Amino acid sequence: MKETSVAPLGVATGSRAKILLVDDRAANLVALEAILGSLDQTLVRAGSGEDALRALLHDDFALILLDAQMPGMDGFETATRIKARERTKDVPIIFLTANDFDTHLAYRGYATGAADFLAKPFDPWLLRAKVQVFVDLWHASRKLSTQADLLRRSLDERRSSVPGRVDVDVVADLRSRLAGVEEAVADLDVAADMGPGGDARRRLGQRLDDLRQALEALG
Repeated sequence: MKETSVAPLGVATGSRAKILLVDDRAANLVALEAILGSLDQTLVRAGSGEDALRALLHDDFALILLDAQMPGMDGFETATRIKARERTKDVPIIFLTANDFDTHLAYRGYATGAADFLAKPFDPWLLRAKVQVFVDLWHASRKLSTQADLLRRSLDERRSSVPGRVDVDVVADLRSRLAGVEEAVADLDVAADMGPGGDARRRLGQRLDDLRQALEALG
């Protein structure tokens, strides 16, 4: 496995999404890195399905680009194993396929939980656009999780200082933080409507709705 990343000035490595590139041909991995390098995310190589599964044991990924037709463990079996693991079942997968890819195999891929397919040779602009959607979703999801943690801590601190009471300042603080999350999710609407990521966006929206309902319950 090989990890490559070129961090832009002022951007911490920890704030960037990891994208797993899985292909048995090194030349294809190099091409993917060249196409996606401008996105300034962390690209991790895997030369086989087995390498991909090992990488997923140690890191969290925003997206997997997976070659469907590999010797040994092919892309379908790899995807099935990824989706069977609790830790990785929600990681989106884009299959990369040959031009003569059979339609019934596409159905098989979607059955494993694939988010999309791209036939080789693919349009670099289209690939970058699709990947960017998932990267944006990943960042928005992280922001939502961080905001939710801050809300819980703030609420716990106020409740411990004044038992049995949540004052107006707490609710105002919650509403302010929620507005920031809503703005981040709204920014994804246009991009998601034009490409893949609908399921992930709906899950993110559901989490936002749950947070909003909890806030309304506070008054």
